[in-house]
Amino acid sequence: MTLTVLFCVDPIHPRRVDPHFSREAAAVRDHYGEIALIDHDALRHGDAAEAVRAVPQDLGAVWYRGWMLARGEYTALASALKQRGVLLLTHPEDYRRAHELPGWHDTFAGLTPQSVWRPLAPRQDPGDLAELVRPLRSGPGVVKDYVKSRKHEWDEACFVPDVKNLSELRSVAAKMIALQDGFLAGGLVVREYEPYDGEGEARVWWVDGEPALVGPHPDSPGLEPEPELASVAPAVRALGCRFITTDLACRTDGEWRVVEVGDGQVSDLPATVDPMDLYAHLPVPD
Repeated sequence: MTLTVLFCVDPIHPRRVDPHFSREAAAVRDHYGEIALIDHDALRHGDAAEAVRAVPQDLGAVWYRGWMLARGEYTALASALKQRGVLLLTHPEDYRRAHELPGWHDTFAGLTPQSVWRPLAPRQDPGDLAELVRPLRSGPGVVKDYVKSRKHEWDEACFVPDVKNLSELRSVAAKMIALQDGFLAGGLVVREYEPYDGEGEARVWWVDGEPALVGPHPDSPGLEPEPELASVAPAVRALGCRFITTDLACRTDGEWRVVEVGDGQVSDLPATVDPMDLYAHLPVPD
């Protein structure tokens, strides 16, 4: 069988791969694999059938590598592909479990900052937050949605000096929700804040429960810390997803912590990493 990967199409040149993924597509071809293109914009606009129109019929089992998708968009993609005889190797439920914090948080308990969450629709008022943050300790925290934070607006839409200061927490949460606008993913998350050593995060790519690639985080491609994986590996296997990433950072007390978990199909690969180092580890379906 052949390694087959679906990439997002270049919206300007519809016969080409989106330039952001062109290095990866070349690596797949160099690995004697095949690629096909999906229209990410059509998928975001609710037309899954149009999004997969260029995917050959009966292509078989495939991996996806492209831009992030909301859970509903990914489910629609899987359904539209199935109608064409194409099977995504990551099931929609596995995608949601790795992609959204509520899906993976409890599996990584003790390895990641304590968090609480509440489902919200885009632009919805966060409501009374006192009961939500009751399980958290007093002190600093961060606010995000189920997938992403507004860390580049740190003081106004991400960091809270004390999560039990409800007026301040509500202000930061409301600002985050407003800035996410229609792209709010899942709802509101409040996480206890942990200080890290400033040496950067490592992004670890896991395939079938084993670390396939350890590299830098896309936000700090010049920093390559060497994380300890012994405590993380059992949780990765317990999560039960075939292709995921974990972002790890060393806390100031020397303990390696899981900052984020993600679905490997939509996690960004730093430009400093050779794509072949990842794609050589993706299994070819039987």
